[in-house]
Amino acid sequence: MAEENKILDILSKCTGFEWDGHNFNKNWIKHRVSPSECEQAFFNIPLLISDDTEHSSAEKRCYALGFTDKKRYLFIVFTIRNKKIRVISVRDMNKKERKEYELHKENTKI
Repeated sequence: MAEENKILDILSKCTGFEWDGHNFNKNWIKHRVSPSECEQAFFNIPLLISDDTEHSSAEKRCYALGFTDKKRYLFIVFTIRNKKIRVISVRDMNKKERKEYELHKENTKI
């Protein structure tokens, strides 16, 4: 929980999003998730965030579980560069992730 609070503190200081052209196209082609949909998830509560230590060799990565304004549940891998959220990958949550997200919602009464 302390790590999640630390990440949320870093996110609160971010000034926007940065999109790499390759990832932008890859996420749309593979998963039909637009950048605006992905960005919405960062502003809706709850947003679950955790370190992605397994894939953080070159730079620190995190993943987030959140939902869009149209209630699409997303799994987002991202990093922070120069006070901007840089999305690496985004897709719909799988069953296990959705269950974890729903459990968190129930436990926090949100």
